[in-house]
Amino acid sequence: MAKAKREKKSIYEGKVFVQVTFNNTIITITDMKGATISWCSAGQLGFRGAKKSTPFAAQSCVENAATKAKDIAGLQEVHVFVKGPGVGRESAVRSLGALGLKVKSISDVTPIPHNGCRPQKARRI
Repeated sequence: MAKAKREKKSIYEGKVFVQVTFNNTIITITDMKGATISWCSAGQLGFRGAKKSTPFAAQSCVENAATKAKDIAGLQEVHVFVKGPGVGRESAVRSLGALGLKVKSISDVTPIPHNGCRPQKARRI
C-alpha cells in the first residue's frame, strides 16, 4: 500500500531543536505548538561511528531537516534551542541562517545538574 501524501501546511514560524551529544546529532523542527514537522540525525544520513559527532554531520542534518520543513510547511522563521555539549552546535546554527531561514532567537537549554548524578570516571588512555 502506498503512503498517503502529506498535505502542504502553511507554517510561517517554528522551533528548531538541536541536540548535540558526544556521539550523535539530532535535529527536530516543530511548529510553535510542538508538533514535529521534520527531523534528522547524523546516523540517518549515513554517518557512522566517530563521524556522527562532527560539525559537518551536524550541518548536513540541519540542511536535510530544514529543506524538508521548507518544502512541507513553508517555514521561514525559527527559534533555535541548542542542547548538549557536542562540537556541532555552532555549525548547526550557522547553516540555518545560510539556508535562508530567519533565526529569531537562540537559546541554550542544556540541562545542568545541581550536584545530581555522579559523573563518569576519567578516561585513561
